Amino acid sequence: MMPVQRLTPPPELATPVSRRRRARSGPYGVLDIGSSKVVCLIARVEADGQARILGCGWQRARGIKGGNIVDLQEAEQCIRAAVAQAEEAAELKLSGAIVNLSCGQPASRLMNIQWPIGGRAVTDADLRAVLAEGRRRAAEEGRETVHATTLGFTIDATPGVPDPRGMECETLAAHLHLVDSASSALRNLGICLSHCDLEVEELVSAPFAAALSVLVEDERQLGATVVDMGGGTTSIAIYGEGHLLHTAQIPVGGWQVTNDLARGLATPIAQAERIKILDGCALQGGDDAKAMVNVPQVGEDEDHLVSVPRSTVINIIRPRIEETLELVRDRIDAAALGREAGARVVLTGGASQLVGLREMAAQILDRPVRLGRPAFVRGLPDPAQGSDFATTLGLVAWGTGEGRPLIDIDPAPERGFGRFARFVNWLRERV
Repeated sequence: MMPVQRLTPPPELATPVSRRRRARSGPYGVLDIGSSKVVCLIARVEADGQARILGCGWQRARGIKGGNIVDLQEAEQCIRAAVAQAEEAAELKLSGAIVNLSCGQPASRLMNIQWPIGGRAVTDADLRAVLAEGRRRAAEEGRETVHATTLGFTIDATPGVPDPRGMECETLAAHLHLVDSASSALRNLGICLSHCDLEVEELVSAPFAAALSVLVEDERQLGATVVDMGGGTTSIAIYGEGHLLHTAQIPVGGWQVTNDLARGLATPIAQAERIKILDGCALQGGDDAKAMVNVPQVGEDEDHLVSVPRSTVINIIRPRIEETLELVRDRIDAAALGREAGARVVLTGGASQLVGLREMAAQILDRPVRLGRPAFVRGLPDPAQGSDFATTLGLVAWGTGEGRPLIDIDPAPERGFGRFARFVNWLRERV
């Protein structure tokens, strides 16, 4: 009998690529400014391309509503505290960070731009001009472009060209996906961070970051919709064919459910949050009318409790969850992406942990639904590994090079002096 020979792959195939293109070198910071919490992580990309957390800090959000800065002083204090915690744990000082974008009602738009080439070869300058035209159109409406991704090019009559540089044509047509936000909200974000002595090194759309942390590669290629249900907002990211195709944001989240319970049960906000977590559910069960929940009352002594059926709690929660999911369904339908968006929905975010939410979402969205948790990240405490940290860990993944565009065109702008001047230049000129 012939001995079995084991085939050894060539060294270039046996050893995986350790670092992705455009991964950060050295320690870097990420800052997730949300409506319910502010999180700062300091990470480093290791030799195998994976991130290790060196320090972390988080604070309850103050001065932030619906992702927007509404009180500069309060927001500055909680951001400073979160950053200081992370710096102390990592034993280093941050000068800048990758920051999530959830302010200014960020929105997606698709553009088709034609650019005359005149029979010569396409250059980097042509691609910069195409992207600059897309940003110019957004700026006319008081919006600033944060992400500009090329979904494909057409060279004269030849569509589906991924990278046209070096190819000759008469006309270049580009299919662009832009994510933009209100300029005033971005300026206020920049002012707040400049007061914290932090530079905005990069801005990453919050739903995009959540998608980076919870989607597997097959879902990104076949198509999936990520619904990130946070404290003050619910955001949507649609992925397909390896690209971010659409984002949207709804100003409703878990806080609205808590507020409904506080009003409906006449109980303090903190107690309403506790009841939501321990006894809340999106769907009725057989024994809910018999099970009783003890509810402290506003203005009464702590030992003064009123017992209400669990079904009463659910009847308060269910309409708000139904409304939120119906708004999500309308936004997905309005994107009109059809089969490109795929069939699956992935729920993540702190509010997605409500019992029965997955089943209700499958009914209302009429799609298969799974609950998405971020992949494990080294050095991160267990409480920060859950779905309520999906956006934060997506920012960490962006730092490792995950989700970067295939074509990276650096506009190489002239920079101003000072942190805020650099931030303004970044908004105006960065793709």
